Amino acid sequence: MRDSYREQLDEILNDLVEMSQLVAEAVRAATTALLESDIHQAEQVITRDDDLDNRQHDIENRTFSLLARQAPVAGELRTLVATLRMVNELERMGDLAVHVAKIARMRYPDPAVPDRLRPNFVRMGDVAEKMVVSAGQTLSDRNLELARELRERDEEMDDLRKSQFRVLLSDDWEYGVEAAVDVALLGRYYERIADHASSMARRVIYIVTGSYPDDENQVVS
Repeated sequence: MRDSYREQLDEILNDLVEMSQLVAEAVRAATTALLESDIHQAEQVITRDDDLDNRQHDIENRTFSLLARQAPVAGELRTLVATLRMVNELERMGDLAVHVAKIARMRYPDPAVPDRLRPNFVRMGDVAEKMVVSAGQTLSDRNLELARELRERDEEMDDLRKSQFRVLLSDDWEYGVEAAVDVALLGRYYERIADHASSMARRVIYIVTGSYPDDENQVVS
């Protein structure tokens, strides 16, 4: 009975890692749609979001089932509780990728990102995608060092966001209000993707150590 329980828990975690890979693909495709005015990529990101939603519901249902039937304790309980949080983080990252794709679709065939900020968004997209991939790796490998590095990388995204605002608020902004609104929203979407990936890393640290990194002295069992 207990072996079956462990197998089910491992399957849930494997599905969570697989979901993180799908989210990373969605972020990459949304960035391509945004930077290349690729309407087909944008549509794919938008239509495939239902799959991520279905995966979220399936993982949640199976996790609640294990909680109800097996009365897990200690590390297993931490893992199941963190799983419920992380699957929501991943679903939200998928939604944010859809928001990026929808702006790309709305502005098609024109680019949504002004040339002046294109390098900034190229880097934002790269950082966001790699953070999602790393979040999945930390969960798969229980790699505490990678989890801590991932949380530190969130600072680069914050710096990119700040540089966007400097351009937006400069006296020589020449692209108008509509473009400014798009840029502000897009920057926020990427920043939130990074925040969610960082939060996943924080939860992996909690699973492994029993404490959150900001609260090292408080052990949760």
